[in-house]
Amino acid sequence: MAAAGTAGLLAGCAITAAPDSSIDFRSRALTATEEGMTVSVTVLSARESASLYGLALAKKGIQPVWVEVRNEEDRPYFLLFPGLDPNFFPSSEAADAFAEGESREVRAEISERFGRLAFRNPVLPGQTVSGMVLTNLEEGVKLIQLDLVAHGRVRALSMFTIVPEFRSDYDASAVFWREVYPPDLIRSYEDDDAFLAALETLPCCATNGDGAKNGDPLNLVVVGGLEDAFPALVRRGWRPTETKWSGAIMRVVSSAISGERYLNAPVSDLFLFGRPQDLALQKARDSIHQRNHLRLWLSPMRYHGKPVWVGQISRDIGSRLTIHSPTLTTHKIDPDVDEARTALAEDMAYSQSLAIVGYASGVGAAAPESPRENLTTDPYYTDGDRLVLVFDRRPSSLAAVRFFSRREQDGQRRTTPGIGR
Repeated sequence: MAAAGTAGLLAGCAITAAPDSSIDFRSRALTATEEGMTVSVTVLSARESASLYGLALAKKGIQPVWVEVRNEEDRPYFLLFPGLDPNFFPSSEAADAFAEGESREVRAEISERFGRLAFRNPVLPGQTVSGMVLTNLEEGVKLIQLDLVAHGRVRALSMFTIVPEFRSDYDASAVFWREVYPPDLIRSYEDDDAFLAALETLPCCATNGDGAKNGDPLNLVVVGGLEDAFPALVRRGWRPTETKWSGAIMRVVSSAISGERYLNAPVSDLFLFGRPQDLALQKARDSIHQRNHLRLWLSPMRYHGKPVWVGQISRDIGSRLTIHSPTLTTHKIDPDVDEARTALAEDMAYSQSLAIVGYASGVGAAAPESPRENLTTDPYYTDGDRLVLVFDRRPSSLAAVRFFSRREQDGQRRTTPGIGR
């Protein structure tokens, strides 16, 4: 059937254009190797998947992930689709979602198209197999877990990728792929005591734009990058926030009215090192009014060669009107900011990537009966410590997490207690 004829027949199936197999999504593929298995992956944007399939997959919450596996070992391997998404869509199910109500000819053409593009097991020795695995739609970032099994062997690879066409409030090219600071400003630490001492000298709080007023406490330090820390956060449901463009603002309003949650809802800007946060992440709860969220700034420090991010974390427990925000609305934070800090430590312990946890002072204590205020006048209290989380790409069990030692104000030392409350 000619492409033009197919496009006409499938007009009732939310077709966007004739299928175009020439679109270039492979050029940005990420590649990883373990033993004799080499894997490349690309997450398709909504526009790319619509062009490739001729159907608006994103409108049905479907996101294709292109996977290519080259097997240079001596036995066949099988790619486990649930590793990419426990709730993945079989190609037959996705095809049926678009073919419902169509003629037999159209249903057959749609089924053939999805089947032709799908990844097919097994990957035999000496062969290369490529195709699509249909996952649930995620915006901003996606963690790709690839588990390949053979008789007596497992090859497991994780890759963290940016999803195109998402209006994030961070510049990925600036934050992740180039140095923000010149080399002469970078300070590297190998000794735990020296590192914790350096963290104690950081400012207590984020500020407004001109630095004249303190805001939320800087109660978080994340050590790691794209290979360990950020995959761990994404694995536990943390998502990047959108920039405050008109579409996002409208979605905030509609979500507030409907009570639905918004996985990538924007956050306001706070400032450190003379700039707004380099990126913000949130973990949505049942509605837009409730979420855990954090902001991170890349610092000029390194710990055992890993980048060090200074941050702020708090828990949103409601919304209210305020004259201190350009939108005249703000989230209300739980005044016990230490609770959100501790909850993150416990959450990351389950990520299997947390290697070291501990605390450094520097925030300054504020008692519940004498709380401080953030920039939108929400009160908060704290014991004055900042949580330090060090990540590693090698999986770690709960029992393997190491604790920093901690220096008390009187010069004595004790072991940091467990990460629980």
